[in-house]
Amino acid sequence: MSAPLSRDQEFLLPASTLFIALSLLAALLLNWLPWRGFWQALRPDFVALVLLYWCIHKPYRVGIGSAWVMGIFADVADASLFGQHALAYAVLAFGCIMLHRRMQMLDLRLQTLQIFPLLLLSYAVYATVHWQLHGYVAWGYFLGSVVSALLWAPLTVLLQALRHPRSDPDKL
Repeated sequence: MSAPLSRDQEFLLPASTLFIALSLLAALLLNWLPWRGFWQALRPDFVALVLLYWCIHKPYRVGIGSAWVMGIFADVADASLFGQHALAYAVLAFGCIMLHRRMQMLDLRLQTLQIFPLLLLSYAVYATVHWQLHGYVAWGYFLGSVVSALLWAPLTVLLQALRHPRSDPDKL
């Protein structure tokens, strides 16, 4: 029986490439859920949240290139301007990778306060491209960054629970 891992050692555990890819795919599928009316303004960006998680915990495996590819998939799924999400996600990943060491030292409440401006920046990039294309900005769209920031802690807990190895295979 192995000793329980400390919080610092837990983040040194490897994450399988399959698990990273499946979590990003699940986030992409969650982004494809149909949201209508007022709820569309409150729609969180699951891909951005999962990208943030992996850019904080595994910045050498998931970075700006991965964010760009996920953005291209999101653009195709949304039928939006090609590269719009890709640019926003690449800026988000860059900001997160620049701050990943600081983020690892903070607890979830303080991480949420650091994540929120990054999400706002990502939404601002998306809104700027939308403004250049259509001539206006839908300010209600920024509500999604608030909802996304509020979902940061539950998503982090969920992904850490799924990543954490069980000490006893018979135990749930």
